Amino acid sequence: MDRDSQIRHLEAIQGVMNRMAQNSFSLKGWSVTLVSALFALAAAKSNPGFVLLAYVPACIFWILDGYFLRQERLFRALYDNVRVKETIEPKDFFSMDTRPFIAVTDSWLRVTLSLTLRIFHGAILAAITLVMVLVRRGGM
Repeated sequence: MDRDSQIRHLEAIQGVMNRMAQNSFSLKGWSVTLVSALFALAAAKSNPGFVLLAYVPACIFWILDGYFLRQERLFRALYDNVRVKETIEPKDFFSMDTRPFIAVTDSWLRVTLSLTLRIFHGAILAAITLVMVLVRRGGM
């Protein structure tokens, strides 16, 4: 593979990594929006069930965020591999296969429980729990 092809390959990989990062950002926004909407419904309808229901999307978005972050890390490993290669086999031209990097990248569960995701999504779950306690005490 010549240098121009290598650069185009790296740009393609970078594009995928950017989409994964954008997906993660969007999930965080949707998580906050949906949980807030369920809080508003709970207050408007005086129904604490909506607060309890907020746990479902919060957990699903945390799981999906972990998935996208893991995919991004796999593509970063592929990027690093392509970046340092002097020669590339013809079968690997523009390969987007991340399977060779699964063993050297943190597992999905480990990524999902990483510090940054625990802080963000944990704060959302803590807020839901706090609102749930306030609703049960009659403070909302």
